[in-house]
Amino acid sequence: MKHFMEIAGRRMAYLDEGQGPVLLFGHSYLWDSAMWAPQIEALKGSYRCIVPELWGHGDSDVLPEGGCTLATLARDHLALLDALGIEECVLVGLSIGGMWGVELARMAPNRIKGLVLMDSFVGLEPQITCERYLAMLAMIEQQGTVPAPIIEQVAPIFFANQPDATLLADFKARLAAWPREKIAAMVAVGRSFVTREDRIEWLEEITVPALVMTGCEDKARPVLEGYLMAEVLACRFKEIPAAGHISTLENPAFVNQALAEFLAAL
Repeated sequence: MKHFMEIAGRRMAYLDEGQGPVLLFGHSYLWDSAMWAPQIEALKGSYRCIVPELWGHGDSDVLPEGGCTLATLARDHLALLDALGIEECVLVGLSIGGMWGVELARMAPNRIKGLVLMDSFVGLEPQITCERYLAMLAMIEQQGTVPAPIIEQVAPIFFANQPDATLLADFKARLAAWPREKIAAMVAVGRSFVTREDRIEWLEEITVPALVMTGCEDKARPVLEGYLMAEVLACRFKEIPAAGHISTLENPAFVNQALAEFLAAL
């Protein structure tokens, strides 16, 4: 069941399941809390799983006033922790969830007692993909919907080379049905990570236990990026077999096992 909290004058949707030490999950761009379903099912017996939804995604409202950056996203997630009275948590962020997660770890280091970055990269977006993504976002903004040709271009980026047909079809359908009133928020959130600043140096200052994992067939965030971050964090790097960008759904057994081992060692 989804809960709602007023943050910065808007309603943020989130899941709150299980009891125990708190895990804060950050989902991928263009997805929602459902992409963490296998992990919540596996972990809620021992942990309290908080899974917020990005502005304009899932059941969360459109953006609060004042623009959108990874820093404002981190601030809003921190406000959710404050509202829930959560002093510390382990942050598990995938894709943009890892990007705002590192901003949050920098903003409130005493609140984060462990960090898992999955299929993510906090360095600069390479120029070619940056320009390509910005052009797509401009077209989505202009049309007020996600046009079919863009859906066909974008969807395969999220999955392994031989994607699960149901996952792929469901994702395409969700993009096609994106609520018109939330398109502007979705575009703004997209621009916030595509044009992000280089935060690799920030990783050097993170002293809590960390783990980096990337799907071995991730097209959006190649394995090399994950390996680079793990090297700077001086932590373990795991390549997730038979998975692309949405590794939580493509190889949940491997991801669940890796998370359980990491959390047990904290």
